[in-house]
Amino acid sequence: MENNIDWTENIIVADADYIDRVAFNLTVNFERMIGRRIPPADLAQWAVCIALDGGLRQGKHNTHLILIHDKDSQRLQNFQPADYDKELNARAFTDDMLGEFTIAPVAVEKEMVDKSSLMLDIVGTLCQQQQVKRIMVVPNAEEGTLYDDLRATLRHLDDDSKHITLFAMQPMPGGNFKQEILGYSIMNALGIKGEELKQI
Repeated sequence: MENNIDWTENIIVADADYIDRVAFNLTVNFERMIGRRIPPADLAQWAVCIALDGGLRQGKHNTHLILIHDKDSQRLQNFQPADYDKELNARAFTDDMLGEFTIAPVAVEKEMVDKSSLMLDIVGTLCQQQQVKRIMVVPNAEEGTLYDDLRATLRHLDDDSKHITLFAMQPMPGGNFKQEILGYSIMNALGIKGEELKQI
């Protein structure tokens, strides 16, 4: 992977199966609370929100969105566009404020490597790339030791030119990175408005 990608300054690395599950849980809970059907989340809108939460500001940027998913998962169930091969692989979109986002799904073959190890390896590789300035990581912080492993890996990063943000559904033990709450970006992508929540 290191040899095949022309790394951009800004990289989002996300556990796609995890964000899909979070979107499903938020949809089920909020449909009951606000009393209306919630459509699938807008993947492009979600990526833009993650980039903003990760500190990206207006400009003609280039951002890679790496979606790590289980090989037997062909598509996202709660986002649009959804099909990894037909709709997302090597596709790009342009945001008027933040520039171009290029999508790269990465299928995990469990027989060869588990998803957590792959994400840890990718983040470690990104930290060594001089051209990469901003890394936004969306791990499954609810299971296993991945969050702690990422924290340990990033603890030794002494490159001040790297801006790293980790996303989780609740505040986690701190480290050598910024933290943001994942739920806000997914709620935005689902079209859940603040006014609706005030009426609950």
